[in-house]
Amino acid sequence: MSGLVNQTAAYTAAGVVPFRMGNAHPSLFPYEALPTKDRDLIIAAGNDKQFRALCGVLGLEHVADDPRFAINADRTKNREELRPFLLEKLAEWASDDLFIELNKVGVPCGPINSIGDGVELAEKLGLRPRVTVGEGAREVDLVRNPITFSSGELEYHLPPPTLGEHSDEIRQWLKGLDS
Repeated sequence: MSGLVNQTAAYTAAGVVPFRMGNAHPSLFPYEALPTKDRDLIIAAGNDKQFRALCGVLGLEHVADDPRFAINADRTKNREELRPFLLEKLAEWASDDLFIELNKVGVPCGPINSIGDGVELAEKLGLRPRVTVGEGAREVDLVRNPITFSSGELEYHLPPPTLGEHSDEIRQWLKGLDS
């Protein structure tokens, strides 16, 4: 139930029974996957400042000033009136271009990528998602661990073991546990 914290809290606090909304957020709008010219982009305008920035990028300043959409509670209540304004402008943008522009102005967003597209985007952003380990015939490309604990660079020296490569050492270690 903790994964549905918004819906569960609304139910326990006020008896609100949630209904299906697909990928939309029940109390924020826009906060869902929306179509662009080439693919869906998740846009998470979680507050009024982010919504105003989104409207600025899309050339919809007049929509941000409209009292029906000026604050989140009203945007959420009037989401079906607001949606056509957004969809019309989003259709003019390639998702990668809009992703870059929205990130510049602090609007959380991201394209819905295939694994390949995600790896390529991470590389384009300088995140280095791949790492090569091993040498020669044992060289293999793997996913680099994205977690860092210091400013030092994590080093990868060994490739994954071959089947049975450490079996003898493991058996010896296990025998020692019986002693």
